[in-house]
Amino acid sequence: MEDYLVIVESPAKAKTIKKYLGKKYQVKASMGHVRDLPRSQMGVDVENNYDPKYITIRGKGPVLKELKNAAKKVKKVYLAADPDREGEAIAWHLAHSLNIEQDSDCRVVFNEITKDAIKDAFKSPRPINMNLVDAQQARRVLDRLVGYNVSPLLWKKVKKGLSAGRVQSVAVRLIIEREQEIQQFEPKEYWKIKADFKKDDELFEASFYGVDGKKQELTNEEEVNAVLNRIEGNEFAVLSVQKKERRRNPAAPFTTSSLQQEAARKLNFRAKKTMMLAQQLYEGIEIGKETVGLITYMRTDSTRISQTAQEEAKQYIEETFGKEYLSQGKKNEKKGAKTQDAHEAIRPTSTIREPKDVKKYLSRDQNRLYKLIWERFVASQMAPAVMDTMTVDLTNQGVIFRATGSKVKFPGFMKVYVEGNDDNKKEEDRILPDLQEDTQVHTENIEPTQHFTQPPPRYTEARLVKTMEELGIGRPSTYAPTLDTIQRRGYVKLEDRKFVPTELGEIVLELVLEFFKDIFDVEFTANMENNLDHIEEGQEDWIQIIDRFYVGFEPRLKVAEEQMKEVEIKDEPAGEDCEKCGHGMVIKIGRYGKFMACSNFPDCRNTKPLLKEIGVKCPTCKEGNIVERKSKKGRLFYGCDQYPECEFISWDKPIARKCPKCVEMLIEKKTKKKKEIKCVSCDYTEEEQ
Repeated sequence: MEDYLVIVESPAKAKTIKKYLGKKYQVKASMGHVRDLPRSQMGVDVENNYDPKYITIRGKGPVLKELKNAAKKVKKVYLAADPDREGEAIAWHLAHSLNIEQDSDCRVVFNEITKDAIKDAFKSPRPINMNLVDAQQARRVLDRLVGYNVSPLLWKKVKKGLSAGRVQSVAVRLIIEREQEIQQFEPKEYWKIKADFKKDDELFEASFYGVDGKKQELTNEEEVNAVLNRIEGNEFAVLSVQKKERRRNPAAPFTTSSLQQEAARKLNFRAKKTMMLAQQLYEGIEIGKETVGLITYMRTDSTRISQTAQEEAKQYIEETFGKEYLSQGKKNEKKGAKTQDAHEAIRPTSTIREPKDVKKYLSRDQNRLYKLIWERFVASQMAPAVMDTMTVDLTNQGVIFRATGSKVKFPGFMKVYVEGNDDNKKEEDRILPDLQEDTQVHTENIEPTQHFTQPPPRYTEARLVKTMEELGIGRPSTYAPTLDTIQRRGYVKLEDRKFVPTELGEIVLELVLEFFKDIFDVEFTANMENNLDHIEEGQEDWIQIIDRFYVGFEPRLKVAEEQMKEVEIKDEPAGEDCEKCGHGMVIKIGRYGKFMACSNFPDCRNTKPLLKEIGVKCPTCKEGNIVERKSKKGRLFYGCDQYPECEFISWDKPIARKCPKCVEMLIEKKTKKKKEIKCVSCDYTEEEQ
């Protein structure tokens, strides 16, 4: 008979931990939270210190019964949920349900699921940390007070089924305000002049810098012509040559935010997918006959690394690459004002476990994410890269062109990993010839080009997570759920992996900002996150924080109930009749965007997706038109509008011209680096301009 019961959240985690603990321990999963606020009502007693009315979550009765029965048969119960606010709250709810004294040494926490970490954790159990629990409760109550008060207003004034969330609405606001910036943007003209120069037999490129020693921006064609008219002949003198050695430091190991950003850039993963895969790697993977947690806990905003992990990485780097690749001195850990340093950064639990060694045990995406985490960590412990840089100024009649070049002198950390960027700019060596001052070079070609300034880019998931982190909106555990929620509610959609607000999102935001501007304000939301941190640190009382919020919120709520105007979202005529009853079809706005429905509702409930034609005839049936469709997971694909009679589908966009080689269909193929037009039948390919 087992002497101890250990309760974790998931069966995968339970399976991994069981292998490390031995026969005296029974390990069971609670399957997440067992208690929560009821869905059918507010569940917060505003008149009685905001007391939350917790109930057993529907469907969790059998799980709880099993845990209670198991708890009666053992000497001691250990609560080993994740090491954060949510995990602490799960442990507290379990303690309440199983009659475990919360001040007893019942709580066990570990940052990684490895044999040593688990055994060490069970040597020093502790009481439940009520500061962490209170911080989680405060967030839950705050979100409930906002959601369950503002959402019914939107139901009444706009449309049933709408909702407003404290953090989600601010994320939607960022996306809408960015869209407004883009629409209001006025492009400004500017010009560049590039020239190809030749020194002996070597060609190199330089760009116009300025005139008479001063940098000059070119804003119109007249200024460009004035510069070109000053140049006499094609001989330029080398005015100055500057050579420098530049050191480039590696990026810090991953936090939750930087992992989500880099996985989006390098692997095209959505934030939700990244966190799901990271959870699997953390909880344990079958490696041969052993179940191993491959990475440390994946919800963290710290870049701290344990001494043990540093020493193991140091040994690996020295043995694999040589002593010169070792980082010299202590790493500077990034600690912002908002950083909670309870956990380490996200890293592999063992540097020695190389991605190639575990590849056969992992799914393709698990392996790609593990490789990313492993490479980033190892690189973070390596020496800086050393670059030789060269800046050359060339002059003709006072007109200055500047050429820059750099080459890697010593790769350092770049041997393993180079951080991505949002603009997918490739890093490459630009080597200049060996130029000396007061020598002559000549131009092969000078080409002016007209440009216009571009509006700020729409948010990708990576950019939005980065912005939320910088502004202090949300915390590591909330980024992915927030992005998921605003899409599920139909307030924003992804087009080409960039967020675009929907008409519904704009209507809802305009209404809530009219009456609750402060509450859905970026600064207010960031300050509230700081208050939750203060609760966690034991500096603030959670009830007082909620009370200060509610005292300002309640009067606004009453004003909104009285003054918020009803907004009628009018249905647009669709220009076609219902094939079932003959009444006109109308375009409605739903949770997932616009769709067509019969105007004779509720007598006729016919609905159809609103299809966008792309100007291409169906290659299969020759009669239908190709339209955009979306899969259940929201992925765009192309099909015939005569479906189900015609079953043509394509993930790639068909092009409105035939292959010049075999007269079959052309499609547009997109990769991270380029767009190509390819034939579906033969080997014809062209790069899209």
